[in-house]
Order: sequence, then structure tokens, then C-alpha cells
Amino acid sequence: MPALPAPRDPVESIFERLLALHPKLIDLSLERMWRVLERLGHPERRLPPVIHVAGTNGKGSTVAFMRAVLEAAGKRVHVYTSPHLVRFNERIRLAGALVDDATLAEALARAERANDGAPITFFEITTAAAMLLFAEIPADVLLLEVGLGGRLDATNVVGTPLVSVITPVSIDHVDFLGETLGAIALEKAGILKRGVPAVIARQPREALAAIERQAARVGAPLAIMGEQFQAHEEGGRLVVADEDGLLDLPRPRLVGPHQIGNAGLAVEALRVAGLHDPAFRLPPAAFEAGMRAASWPARLQRLGPGPLTQRAPEGVDVWLDGGHNAAGGQALAAALADLEDRVSRPLVMIVGMLGTKDAGGFLAPFAGLARELVAVPVPGEFKGQPPKGQPPEMVAAAARAHGINASTAPSVAAALDGLKAFPVGPAPRVLIAGSLYLAGAVLGENGSLPD
Repeated sequence: MPALPAPRDPVESIFERLLALHPKLIDLSLERMWRVLERLGHPERRLPPVIHVAGTNGKGSTVAFMRAVLEAAGKRVHVYTSPHLVRFNERIRLAGALVDDATLAEALARAERANDGAPITFFEITTAAAMLLFAEIPADVLLLEVGLGGRLDATNVVGTPLVSVITPVSIDHVDFLGETLGAIALEKAGILKRGVPAVIARQPREALAAIERQAARVGAPLAIMGEQFQAHEEGGRLVVADEDGLLDLPRPRLVGPHQIGNAGLAVEALRVAGLHDPAFRLPPAAFEAGMRAASWPARLQRLGPGPLTQRAPEGVDVWLDGGHNAAGGQALAAALADLEDRVSRPLVMIVGMLGTKDAGGFLAPFAGLARELVAVPVPGEFKGQPPKGQPPEMVAAAARAHGINASTAPSVAAALDGLKAFPVGPAPRVLIAGSLYLAGAVLGENGSLPD
């Protein structure tokens, strides 16, 4: 008797149908969201207090710091982030726990029925399903991360957030947001609302000017890092100061000098929230615990033992980061330079990038720092769709243009295998970077699943 086929995963089955509803993965508009939310009874009007986070780099880390602090204070926290690394469930955290398959499938099915086969992007309808869950499951706060841009992002249906946050803005997604920092920052500033305080990271001058113009236009009061508040490292600790006083906190658990800014932004956002809602006046102990507890996978994450890392020679440190644009490259290079100052090792990069990214801009900061680079393919974004990565030969050529010795390999595993031929000397430090999709594949292959 032939074996019966394995039952299909109900979540995957729904995803396959949802992906077919719109020919584009990205099509920025709010019209389709308003339509499906109306049919769902407007869950966006029944959310707990929202902290809305936009920006180019650091959104996920900033959210992770806020979640850690809030949970240390005993708060029930909903979280919405994207993209996921290994499983879609990572995008939706309900009162502290990742959404389970049954709950997710039921919410997706309700959103699918409400949409009734009309064109809608995958991100839009999954965001609508998330809104249902956030509205119906009790929590004290929702940390809501923008998917792309801000003004026309599917998350920008929230009427009056508690606080808006804009992390550092840099050049990225130029096909959708514009080719200049000012244009991109204006799209990010589209989340600002009248009377809602906004906490802004340090920005390039052109980006800050655009944010300030939009804030003046809508009447959103701003707290800008470097002006209304300060955040810096001092004596191995994080110091955040504003007109209400100074917090002297442990250095953030997340690695890299750039995390000082992300942590400071998160702390100030919560302090501003406390000024407008007494429920968010948090004790200093919660901020201290949050700095020590915050975690965010694939953000300069040191990988532990697993099927993938065990392919590297003994003594090799393997680090993983999803950085993929010029600003991300600068932050990563600074973090690796800091590690080099502490413990000197040759740096080997394993890099895969999407076809829409500027490989040269990402790799330029590593000139003189990376000993070798191995370029690899990037897996496809969704099942059934071809990979959208740059050919490894193009990434290697971009590295050579910056004086980095570069080669290619068919996979991360093959690149790690190749380290066995590395010259005799200190065991290298390996950085796998260039794409969150590559990072997700690495975590899955190594069995390092986010929780």
C-alpha cells in the first residue's frame, strides 16, 4: 500500500493563496488596508497603546530594547516586526510569546475571508491579521514596527500612537522611497501624528531637516538625540540624559557601538511615554534589567555550536548580521573594528546580497579591515519564488574594487569548509552578512531558531 502524502501545513497553504492575490510583493498604498480593516470591524481602533517605530536601520534592535525594559517592568507586550528570519511566527509576539500556528492560521483565515479574493499584498493582509490578534488578546502595549517607509506602510493605520520613533535614516529601497535622504526621511516621517510626541535618533542633516518639516506640518513635538536628549557610552556604561534627569545604565547586551544609539533611543521613547501616560512611568531597575536582557537575532549575533558552525575549523568565531546597506556596513565595520581592538584576529566575511542592494556601498567600510571575502548566493524570499540575490561573482567584484581579496562559494557551508585552507596563524573571526534572508537561512541550517 503506498504511503499517504504528508498533511499540508495550514499556515503554508494560506500563505500560498495570499501570495497570489497581488502581482507585486511591495505596492505601497493604504487603500487596500482600509478596505479589509473595515470588513474586519476596524481592529486598528481597538489596540492597546502603540509605540510606532520607523527608520532605515536599528528598528528591530530599538524594539528589542523597549520590549526587554517593558517586560522587566511586568508589562504584557505585543510586538510586530518584519521580516522574519526562519518562521513567519517571529513577526507576531502576543503578550510575550510568539504566536502559535493554530492562532496564526485562524487569524489569517479571517483576514482572507474578509478580503474575499481582492488584490492585496502579502504584507498588507498579514498585517491585518496581526491587527486582529493585537486587538483581541489583552496586553499593556504594542510595539509596532513599520515594514517599509512609513507614510503608506500598512502599519500606518494607527490613529493616535502613544509615541512615534524614527531610527537612523539612510539610503535604502530607493525604488519605493526616493533617491535622496530627504525624500526617504519624508516617507519615514509619514508616521508622525498631530500632538503625538516623536523621539528621533541622530540623523544626517538632510534627513533631520525633512523630519522637522513634517513634524511642524502636522504638529508633532520632537525629542531629537543630540538636542533634547543625549545618549552615549561612558566608563563602559550607557548614559541617557534629558530635561528630566540622567539614567546611568549597564552597557547594552547587544554588541556594537551602534547599539548605544539604539538603546538610548529606546530608553528615551519609554521615558517620553511615561510623561504622557502614568502607566509607563517605569522604575530605573526595569531599564537596567532591560539593557542586560535584550536580545535580537542576526544582529551581530555570535553563533553557538550547530551543524553549520561545526564545519568551521576549531577556534573560529562565527558572527551573523543581517546588515545590507551602506549605513549598516559602517555600523558593522565599526563593531568589528572594536572586536579587533579587544582580541586581534583576521576577519573573513561571507556575504550574500539581494539584487536591489548596493554591494559596493555596504562593503566599502570593510576596506583594510577584512582579510578575505567569500561571496555566496541568497536563498529565495518565499517558497516557490526564485532567489533574488546578486550573483556571487558581482559581490566578489565589488569587494575587489575596495581592495578586499574575494572569491565565491556555492553556499555558506562550503565557505566555512574552505576555511580549512586558511593560512596558519590565529583562528579567523568570521562575519556572515549582507541579507536578512541569508541570515535566516543560516539560523535555520544551524538550528539556532529565534524564540
